[in-house]
Amino acid sequence: MIRKDLTHLPAYASGKSQTGCLKLASNETTQPPAPSAIKAAQQAAEHFNRYPDMGSWDLKEALAEHLNLPIEQIAVGCGSSALCQQMAQMTSLPGDEIIYAWRSFEAYPIFTRVTGATPVEVPLTEDYRHDLPAMAAAITDRTKLIYLCNPNNPTGTTISRAEFTEFMQQVPKDVVVALDEAYGEFNDAEDTPNALEEIKNWPNLVGLRTFSKAYALAGARVGYAFGAPELIEALNKVCIPFSVAAGSGEAAIAALREQSLMQERIAITKGERERITRELGAVPSRTNFVWFPKGDSLPDPLAFGQKLLAEKVIVRPFPEGIRVTVTTPEESEQLLAAWAKAQQS
Repeated sequence: MIRKDLTHLPAYASGKSQTGCLKLASNETTQPPAPSAIKAAQQAAEHFNRYPDMGSWDLKEALAEHLNLPIEQIAVGCGSSALCQQMAQMTSLPGDEIIYAWRSFEAYPIFTRVTGATPVEVPLTEDYRHDLPAMAAAITDRTKLIYLCNPNNPTGTTISRAEFTEFMQQVPKDVVVALDEAYGEFNDAEDTPNALEEIKNWPNLVGLRTFSKAYALAGARVGYAFGAPELIEALNKVCIPFSVAAGSGEAAIAALREQSLMQERIAITKGERERITRELGAVPSRTNFVWFPKGDSLPDPLAFGQKLLAEKVIVRPFPEGIRVTVTTPEESEQLLAAWAKAQQS
């Protein structure tokens, strides 16, 4: 009764939660949503007996103004993850190939397998960055989609404009590239591509962003994509009806208007990011998390993650390293204390 290839489908593992523990596993913000966003969602709740606007037109209009793009170049969905999956669905069939770096966002293999396409994983460089020349070399006549996560999750690293331009020049015009900027608001790299500018140069490029991170709306599940009208039209065709819930769209519109508050919080995050990187020796990051790769100082990331859990701090361990969300000074203090105890145990 079930597709046999689903036996190869990896299960997405969300960050764990445990009562009494500090959760630094899911790259959420510690601060609640903007008060205006909470109020907007509460007001929308009075009409939960009705379906939301099918086209999310109010949200698209707000994004169109924010991005300075026409509405036909914008799509919205249930988080940028849903839009990433729609990218695979609109481009790929069984026998096609989807390329992405590894390790990168752990849902890319899932999105690929859901369509029946073949995943093509290209290892990161020794400094935990996308190996764009190798990714370009991996393109075949079966390639339909390429995911680029910038900054990369879970390593926090970025690609340069020159690297990106050289890469895009080698990508066939009929291969779609998804530039996933889920952490773009935290990205202060001076030399890195910006999807909003790059879609003007590359008709086969789609930018993806989310309200889950910097806008503190992870639970609302709202993301957006932007690119050439024909790509956005295809993206909308594979969208689940009413994908942005009533209340979520209203909260996103309100949050979009709170740019000053968001920037204040981002500044705090950046300060703590630099502090944790400096004190614990993490890989320099452009996100709201830091990466500790497996190595001499971290021989067993999974075991060390358990040691931190014993100290009431939950992080995200992978076989290749540990990702730790960066939040507030108070929570950084708790992390640093737990890290020191875990190292001694």
